[in-house]
Amino acid sequence: MTGTERAMTEVQVLTERIADNVERVLVGKSREVRLVLVALLCRGHVLIEDVPGVGKTVLAKAIARSIGSTFKRIQFTPDLLPSDITGVNVFNQLTGRFEFRPGPVVAHIVLADEINRATPKTQSALLEAMEEGQVTVDGVTHPLPEPFVVLATENPIEYEGTFPLPEAQLDRFLIRLSLGYPSRRGEIEMLSRQHFEHPLEHLGQVATLEELRAAQEQVRHVYVDDVLKEYIVSLVEATRRHDDVYLGAGPRGSLALYNAARAWAAMHGRDFVIPDDIKELAEPTLAHRIIVNPAARMRNVDARTIVREIVMAVPVPGARPASSGTSEQTARRRLPFGGS
Repeated sequence: MTGTERAMTEVQVLTERIADNVERVLVGKSREVRLVLVALLCRGHVLIEDVPGVGKTVLAKAIARSIGSTFKRIQFTPDLLPSDITGVNVFNQLTGRFEFRPGPVVAHIVLADEINRATPKTQSALLEAMEEGQVTVDGVTHPLPEPFVVLATENPIEYEGTFPLPEAQLDRFLIRLSLGYPSRRGEIEMLSRQHFEHPLEHLGQVATLEELRAAQEQVRHVYVDDVLKEYIVSLVEATRRHDDVYLGAGPRGSLALYNAARAWAAMHGRDFVIPDDIKELAEPTLAHRIIVNPAARMRNVDARTIVREIVMAVPVPGARPASSGTSEQTARRRLPFGGS
């Protein structure tokens, strides 16, 4: 086993340990938990779009406790100000100087609850934090802790009194997902687990921030073949040419799919990406970056459906010539993902 393969095995063991711990309190949401872990490994942010009461806050708290990170929750309301998020400078009469009092955004994991209920001015206060990992107050820049991940939630049903997120902010989220209602069996199990108290109260730490940072660095070494890079770009370009799309995914979408696929491969113990990794992550990373045109919306066509159609339509790369001048027997090589 090479050093890179050993490192990927360590990433797989770490993420499985965290996922198993989180699933002690969140029943039947294995894929969704692992998608959040993909964002953690990529230093990205997650938009959870779902109805109230399905476990969005529990998911964020469980992940924070599992890795021993700081956790802050921001309840977004129309009267929330940008300074309520970033923090303020307060004059200290004893020292005669202004001192920075950090806001709730200064934490490893931040739950931005019902983010679309705040005004656009307040929503934009998160942009610098999400993109640059810092906040600026009165002209002074303050770095945020590492890792820094925003888990934002919004209700896709109730739009009264909300301010839809602008496309520029949606584009900052690496992944969008929905938890959905639990299965009948899962909901019964949830009732049994919470018979006396919530299992979150006794959820312990199973990983350290140092282990997570090391895993984030190891994911950077996952190999992506050139033909798979072309495949990613082909998928993203297809969103721009689709008849039902008004505005397709931009280059940040290509980067999001590229990085997420590397993290997904590492979570499965591989040091290389296969086409199935890209297919699995296409919808969570690209759908929220697409604006569906009005005519398609009238036919109840949504972005997720469009991405699924594109994944089915764009051909998966197979084999390619190794290099010019090689013999006929070696002119075509089998790629690590098993293309023919």
